[in-house]
Amino acid sequence: MVSVQKAKGGKAIYGASVGILMLDARFPRIPGDMGNATTWPFPVHYKVVRDASPDRVVRRKAEGLLEAFIAAARELVADGADGITTNCGFLSLYQADLAAALDVPVATSSLMQVPMVQRLLPPGKRVGILTISGSTLSEQHLTAAGVAADTPVGSTEGGREFSRVILDNELELDVAAARQDNVDAALTLTADHPDLGAIVLECTNMIPYAADIRAATGLPVYSMLSFVSWFQSGLTPREYQCT
Repeated sequence: MVSVQKAKGGKAIYGASVGILMLDARFPRIPGDMGNATTWPFPVHYKVVRDASPDRVVRRKAEGLLEAFIAAARELVADGADGITTNCGFLSLYQADLAAALDVPVATSSLMQVPMVQRLLPPGKRVGILTISGSTLSEQHLTAAGVAADTPVGSTEGGREFSRVILDNELELDVAAARQDNVDAALTLTADHPDLGAIVLECTNMIPYAADIRAATGLPVYSMLSFVSWFQSGLTPREYQCT
């Protein structure tokens, strides 16, 4: 007897469950960067939110951009995304608004991992955050992500390369210098807070340097890659066959 299989429609694009809202930027997106499609072990949808520059989102709290983000997210869902994320940790400010506006799960910021990682650690240890802009990562951003206000924060701000190139949207990146900025900032963070048990990378452009930070500090490092990989595993659970 031949079994009958019926496929269901309703989407424009199939096979990619995660939709990523992208900043409107032109800086280099190297492998590992959230905006480099080769980073992901699964297909993703991308949608650029026009006029959402790194400077405007990170330094100016994404002022005036909420409706643009909601509209872009709705387009991703209409095209086939089953869940929405963004490529900037500072967009934790929009977590509640995007979740309320959409009918799919939303994971705006890597910072949302901090409470979960904290629960993994032994007594006396706590999570530290590494951000691209310590001067503008506010208590408001942390609260929106469910992060305690007294969480230790380190920053690549003031380094040789990384923060400047990303936030000023420059067209060239010295990868070695950017890597060193991230390692140096992580080492400063751990030196200032010897009770750290893990690090969460706020910035999605820090993913390429996570292994370097882990090697330098000896601490577990969680990034937007770890968060979105977990997120996607719930949207599209792996199927197993008994043989």
